[in-house]
Amino acid sequence: MSIPEPVGFTDEGAVVAPSVRSFTVLTVNTHKGFTALNRRFILPELREAVRSVAADVVFLQEVHGTHEQHPKRYNNWPTMPQYEFLADSLWPQFAYGRNAVYPAGDHGNALLSKFQIIRHDNLDVSISGHENRGLLHCVLRLPGDGAEVHAICVHLGLRESHRNAQLALLMQRLGELPADAPVIVAGDFNDWRQRADAQLTPCGLREVFAEHNGKPARSFPARLPALRLDRIYVRNLKASRPKVLTNRPWSHLSDHVPLSVEIEL
Repeated sequence: MSIPEPVGFTDEGAVVAPSVRSFTVLTVNTHKGFTALNRRFILPELREAVRSVAADVVFLQEVHGTHEQHPKRYNNWPTMPQYEFLADSLWPQFAYGRNAVYPAGDHGNALLSKFQIIRHDNLDVSISGHENRGLLHCVLRLPGDGAEVHAICVHLGLRESHRNAQLALLMQRLGELPADAPVIVAGDFNDWRQRADAQLTPCGLREVFAEHNGKPARSFPARLPALRLDRIYVRNLKASRPKVLTNRPWSHLSDHVPLSVEIEL
């Protein structure tokens, strides 16, 4: 009698990872680990909340890489960069794009992933003399058949003229990618006038909350969200179950509330 091979193994006994065709995405502006108005440092609580979502890919904005003064003020300040502290043991892959550099330290965007990040780069979209902003572009390789997904973490400026210029740079980057490449663009667009869609839709991007609910999600301020600042766009991907995480503890962990969505290839 022949014994069937266990699922996930080849004839030679090597482990074969099952193909991943769907996964969960979360995006959140961490406000550098502080509550609104910087009243309290809550990065450890934020880490537990992020872990509870069990997302496969996490887009982060406003995370500290380094800071010289804060460890002296806060006993629970991590000994590692904030993005690495948030990644902990759940997200073995992470990338950081340093946007703002000042005498005490730096901050920027980060991406945490349960999938392999095969390459990444940070596109500087800062407008000279104003806020430092960037687009962190990562390419993820999914287990199994090795499908590649482009993940771009976004934090745009407060002025509309700046955002328009930054969106033009984002469109330029999208234009450099293969037309059939799966793409996720997520983060803090600061687009309170809801004008980004007019520029991004011709690039093939679809905003998942607008697609399902008619409008982008209300995400700011966290205690009583009124402005639709944060977005998740997809191209060549299916999106379902969009959620705005407005309940506690999220409403007390940052000045933005997170957004999540299920992605399917």
